[in-house]
Amino acid sequence: MREAIKMVVFDMAGTTVNENNIVYKTLCNAINNIGGYALTLTEVLAHAAGKEKLQAIKTVLKNSLNLVDDEIAQRMFTLFLEQLEHAYEVEEIYPNANAEELFAILKEQGILRVLNTGYDRKTAESLLEKLNWKVGKDVDALITASDVPRNRPYPDMIDLAMQKFEIADPASVMKIGDSIIDIQEGQQAGCALSIGITTGAHDSAQLRSADPDYVIDDLLEIVPIIEKYSATKQLI
Repeated sequence: MREAIKMVVFDMAGTTVNENNIVYKTLCNAINNIGGYALTLTEVLAHAAGKEKLQAIKTVLKNSLNLVDDEIAQRMFTLFLEQLEHAYEVEEIYPNANAEELFAILKEQGILRVLNTGYDRKTAESLLEKLNWKVGKDVDALITASDVPRNRPYPDMIDLAMQKFEIADPASVMKIGDSIIDIQEGQQAGCALSIGITTGAHDSAQLRSADPDYVIDDLLEIVPIIEKYSATKQLI
């Protein structure tokens, strides 16, 4: 008999947070401003989505420009953080469609709600503050890229969330995110289900290339997926 779902781990931007791609637009601008390039947002999303942001810059430089230069990547990252802090002060940021409704449903069902993100902790906490989401109330934990030694697709953030709540079996954990690397993170962690959602960085075809268990268009689709999983757990 397999475990029921005890925890859902959510990505932030593009999954539970609607910030109109502010992060990746800012990342794209920082790369182009420092390097004098003309990369498009589409190119940046293709290579950077879901990753810790310094690593994202390095990946974009390598894959789009065949450039490996840690010094220039660090300069771009520093500019990115400065510009992003300003962007978050002036731009509107919203919960993604039905995120808060889903959080409430999961709380009623006794399922833990964990946010994880390729942001550093300062950036992630500024997002929560702007959304007025409280850890311990709206969500149960926040795990960020700066909390772990390795970032996506490695499973370290999910592993840390499991340790925090003393969950031993990843087969009782679900991961959902809007990028290929989110799906890969859940798979590497051994999650029961790794789900892609089409509300962010990658489209359905891109998400399906990572072989997720499901691709969904709305967060509330998670509810019947959990119900179906719970209904069949007694049969295995």
